[in-house]
Amino acid sequence: MTNYNIDDLRSELDSFAKPKKDKTYTPREERIIAGFEEIEAFFEEKKRKPKHGENNDIFERLYAVRLERIQASDECKAILKDIDRFGLLESNPDEFEIDETELMSELEAYRDTTNDISKLTHVKTKKGRHVSEEIAQRTTCKDFSEFQDMFEQVKDQLKTGVRQAHVLTKTPEIKKAGLFVLFGQIAYIADYGDSFTNLQGRTDARLRVIFDNGTESNMLMTSFQRAILKDTASRQLSDLELGTLFSDQTDESDTQSGMIYVLRSKSDHPIIKENRELLHKIGVTGGSIEARIANAKHDPTYLMDDVEVVATYKLSNINRIKLEQIIHKFFASARFSVAIKDRFGKTIEPREWYLVPLFIIDEAVERIRTGSILKVSYDVQKVKIIEEEMQ
Repeated sequence: MTNYNIDDLRSELDSFAKPKKDKTYTPREERIIAGFEEIEAFFEEKKRKPKHGENNDIFERLYAVRLERIQASDECKAILKDIDRFGLLESNPDEFEIDETELMSELEAYRDTTNDISKLTHVKTKKGRHVSEEIAQRTTCKDFSEFQDMFEQVKDQLKTGVRQAHVLTKTPEIKKAGLFVLFGQIAYIADYGDSFTNLQGRTDARLRVIFDNGTESNMLMTSFQRAILKDTASRQLSDLELGTLFSDQTDESDTQSGMIYVLRSKSDHPIIKENRELLHKIGVTGGSIEARIANAKHDPTYLMDDVEVVATYKLSNINRIKLEQIIHKFFASARFSVAIKDRFGKTIEPREWYLVPLFIIDEAVERIRTGSILKVSYDVQKVKIIEEEMQ
């Protein structure tokens, strides 16, 4: 029978059984590593470092900024030197073609208020990193031309205030044709697949999400919702509404009563005379229209001649600036382009004159009152207001 030394055996077993301890990281170091691993994943897929440039995906531009900040930080390089598989920590002065002003402009969109490179507040932890990775797996939208006009309309609607961008404080409801801002891009829910119950017992569905940069992603609804909540700059875009035009809430640009006015020129200029029945100036005022046109003969805004008021429409609780923007946008295709010299010889181009018949203006104002103006457009060739359907 073999004799064993119990102490020696215990020592050998302990040495064999003890797992090698993994290196532990502070939360700050964890964030730095997580951010760097996202850049490594990009490099592994694309076989190159991320670059700046407006034509590049928002993630690539973000990674390019992040990598430059890491390369400039001795602290970050010390943390990452043992896991740098591709030599990304070594910077090349000629590698990124971007000047300091442009770089600072890009950083403004992503850096936190402390400007601390080690925090990288836009970087997901390892637990949440798969969310941004799934969003990043986009492909080129081959039928983007079908959505491009819609995106342009939405941008105009945001500028004029007839569509609002709301901060999200809870998980958003996702519907087909819904609009969001995610990672600085407008995202449109083009398709909502059949619903099913996922492994966590939640209702889920496969989405087709089109982004305004011409890419798309087929992702799960729950993944999209998580991404929305994790992006602190995300927004949900409202449906079309005129609430900002006709509202009980007022500001400095609001007036409790206002008027849309339509003027016709009395000028004998051949072109104006030929088109007199079609040529109208459309504007919005909160004061007396008579006072505005009293000096029309000396004002290039009124084509340096007298005008007559052919129609007025009184409205209550309107934001005059936003309303005027909507009217001028609506009739933009019919704008009358003319250059007029004022009494000092300076050339002026009045921008509120339109070749549009009065009955069309009547219909447009009625649609403003009902709110349906946002769902139609003016076809200058057919001389008709036509219904529009969003994608």
